Amino acid sequence: MGAQPDVFAEAGARARLALVREIEAYGALHDPAWRAAFSDVPRHLFVPYYYVSGAAGYERLWSGDPDPARRRRWLRGAYRDEPLATRVRDGELVSSASQPSLMAEMLEALDVRDGQDVLEIGAGTGYNAALLSHRLGAEHVTTVDLDEEITESARTHLAAAGYRPAVITGDGARGCLERAPFDRIIATCTLPSIPYAWLTQCRPGALVLSPLSTGLILLRVWDEAHAEGRFLPTSAYFVALRGGNARFHRARPMGLPRHVYEDERFSFLRTLVEESLDTREALSLWQRERRPERERFGVTVSGGRQWAWLDDPEGPYAWPLPDG
Repeated sequence: MGAQPDVFAEAGARARLALVREIEAYGALHDPAWRAAFSDVPRHLFVPYYYVSGAAGYERLWSGDPDPARRRRWLRGAYRDEPLATRVRDGELVSSASQPSLMAEMLEALDVRDGQDVLEIGAGTGYNAALLSHRLGAEHVTTVDLDEEITESARTHLAAAGYRPAVITGDGARGCLERAPFDRIIATCTLPSIPYAWLTQCRPGALVLSPLSTGLILLRVWDEAHAEGRFLPTSAYFVALRGGNARFHRARPMGLPRHVYEDERFSFLRTLVEESLDTREALSLWQRERRPERERFGVTVSGGRQWAWLDDPEGPYAWPLPDG
């Protein structure tokens, strides 16, 4: 059987144009190629259902709801510039569709070129892989996820939209050796450190973009054992990686003033250095350095170890990260 007709195609096209305008107002989509991708790829095909939280827990919205008003609500939500909860198990968020403006910012930061090969860690709904396929061609895109249910769903969504990149079920922390080498690696899940396996699967000069703490680290890979880069200015909150590189963070500390704990810059620093500094030490550093912005921080991977730093990789402020 062929693909089913998209009964929401016309309304979805109008909604996409509105979404593109909203992303541009946010300050992304400077590259015409990425603007075309967001204009052409139908996001609603990748979120045939999603969950919205309310007082009674999660409410499911879906494209096949018999109530026309709820179907319209589903479609409007699919094109809002917001993250969407796509998989919930036992009341816990397992997978989500990222906020489109953040996706656009990350894809532009990835700085891809025609003919380059990209590995995505975290298949999600398949939407990000579709955007990459639109820009580069599906033969240059590989997406990996640990959950077979997620990869099968992503593969189905991608096919419905007309894209067939490689969708692999596996541990993203191990990369995808059979499809290596890569020119770019992009992760859509939070990690505590950079997996060393990624570097060994990169071509020299490759870029790696990954959520780390509550930020986005952009690394230049020099060879299979060395990479370095700084954090982007933006905040980023993603579902944690499940698999070989996953870690659990400590519980929320008590006793901090509310204005401190809710400051995103402090939350970023505290999470980044939690293996090395306790909360009070992190607070003292944060105040002493006048509440440093994310882009003052970076990460170096070298010779089987890696560390985060403030201002200078060889400076006085450096903290080891967990083994990748």
